[in-house]
Amino acid sequence: MKHSNCCSALLVFICFAALGCSQAVTLEVREGNSTCIKADLTAFFSITYNTSSSARTVQVSLPNTTTVDAASSSCGADGSVPWLVATFGSGHALGLSFTRNGSFYSVDNLTLQYNLSDSSIFAEANSSDVVTVVSATVGIWAAINTTYHCVSSTSVVVGGQMVTLSDMRLEAYMPGNDLSSAETVCAADQASTAAPTTTAQTPTTPTPQPATPERGTYSISNNGTICFLAQMGLQLNFSYFSQSQNKTIQEIFNLTPNLTVSSGSCESNKANLVLTQDRTTTLNFIFTVNSTTNKYHLSGITLFANWSDMTVPFTATNTSLDYLGTTVGRSYMCNAEQTLVVVEQFSLNTFRLQVQPFGVTTNHFATAEECQMDQDQMLIPIIVGAALAGLVLIVLIAYLIGRKRSHAGYQTI
Repeated sequence: MKHSNCCSALLVFICFAALGCSQAVTLEVREGNSTCIKADLTAFFSITYNTSSSARTVQVSLPNTTTVDAASSSCGADGSVPWLVATFGSGHALGLSFTRNGSFYSVDNLTLQYNLSDSSIFAEANSSDVVTVVSATVGIWAAINTTYHCVSSTSVVVGGQMVTLSDMRLEAYMPGNDLSSAETVCAADQASTAAPTTTAQTPTTPTPQPATPERGTYSISNNGTICFLAQMGLQLNFSYFSQSQNKTIQEIFNLTPNLTVSSGSCESNKANLVLTQDRTTTLNFIFTVNSTTNKYHLSGITLFANWSDMTVPFTATNTSLDYLGTTVGRSYMCNAEQTLVVVEQFSLNTFRLQVQPFGVTTNHFATAEECQMDQDQMLIPIIVGAALAGLVLIVLIAYLIGRKRSHAGYQTI
């Protein structure tokens, strides 16, 4: 299960729906006497399969007989990707794999494997196949040496099936044998707990608009060759509960290029740009390619901020976005200010942006496709100029006609 056929790593614990139970389980990946991945969580599956006459949907929970598959799980000590793979029932499994980018780690993908020959769950299934489905957009991430904590339910679509995780406490790249006491709280929990009843009566306090952010140049190299180029000014706009002010405030924060470190990865159909400033603010961009249309777009943004004035670190993620799209082999350009709404509590403003996550050659941007706002701004002076020229022409014609009529009024004596 360490390849595409197998389940990815961190796993959730669920009982089958037929048993009517849904309870948490503890799963650990160990190497020698050390634990590198640990998860306490609950999971629930909604799986649709075909019978000879119709499609059926079953609700499945991971049972308490779930075990970690030691042969498929890995700490990644040999340079491989860390995996936590759990197996349950008759040939079923669920797993998560992890990656590390700078100061945070994330679930790289989630894999569900289910065996249609298990008639206790998939009654009258017209197939006996073992099906494996993978999701590459999970939205689970945390700062290194902290525990990801999310009581709220997180639903992930995996190959048309649904996996719902809740009551999660998990950590990868663990420094010790138990979950860290420091936590990265998910955005859903922050929304429900960051503003208590006494705070709800206090309106959000906006901060003054800062100056336009400085334009930074960021790149990613693959084997010494630049594969991702970006130039842009970035401004974060989000709200959090302030310890010093004891209320929710709105923060507008400019990234400073000379304090920001870029990292990431380039693949044939996915590119990841990670910007980290002062080890307290991390912004992650995910670009994906649609192989059918040969176009790419910004499909995901994640923000992690851990500032001293915050009661809990701020995290926000959205992996179903559709921004900054153009054809592979071209760059996307937008000099105008753009507002990219990520979640209700967080939006990102971009200034003088040009980005190319795929098809970079000679370490330079390819021909740019300009955003609609830039095109509209170019049209305005053209339209105004044309209108003024038309007005001048009308005045000139009126003057000539008036002058001709004036001469026609004189008679020869």
